[in-house]
Amino acid sequence: MVGLGNPGREYEGTRHNVGADAVRVLARRHGGVLSGDRRLTAECATVTVGGRRVLLAVPRTYMNDSGVAVGALVRRAGLEADGSDGLPSLVVVHDELDLPPGRVKVKVGGGNAGHNGLRSLEQHLHTSGYVRVRIGIGKPPGRMSGAAYVLRRPSPADQEVLGGAVETAADAVERIVAAGVERAMNEVNTGA
Repeated sequence: MVGLGNPGREYEGTRHNVGADAVRVLARRHGGVLSGDRRLTAECATVTVGGRRVLLAVPRTYMNDSGVAVGALVRRAGLEADGSDGLPSLVVVHDELDLPPGRVKVKVGGGNAGHNGLRSLEQHLHTSGYVRVRIGIGKPPGRMSGAAYVLRRPSPADQEVLGGAVETAADAVERIVAAGVERAMNEVNTGA
């Protein structure tokens, strides 16, 4: 399970870091402590979720270079990025401009919709077939660029909505591990 974001205090609490925030919630829930691994350029923890060992990771690369860290994780763990064994080997949690703020959806594969972190993953993994937990952050207002919007801290009202979505995204990852992707999509995507 990988949560995308940018490293450093200046990016804490920004919309672009909601994926990393969800993985940190999972670590706390399951007694894991994310710690740096130089060889992987990521903070990692192994936890047990629903009776299964799960590697949690937050890249320490900038969003646009997420594929460097995730590619190394996948290779080191000997995983297939698209989970050819029926269970997802790689689940990526990330922010999504195309969903309204607070909406969470599970998806398998697809395009990157201009998301530079996903673009980097595709370049390094040579696939887009991994499972995604998408956290809606909404569109930028007016003429604000997408880049400026995702790197900006949300208003207190939006912080509350996104905080709830981060928890829901962590729930979705737990559901994927416990019940599989199809069931998680049916439950999370329909709000069941």
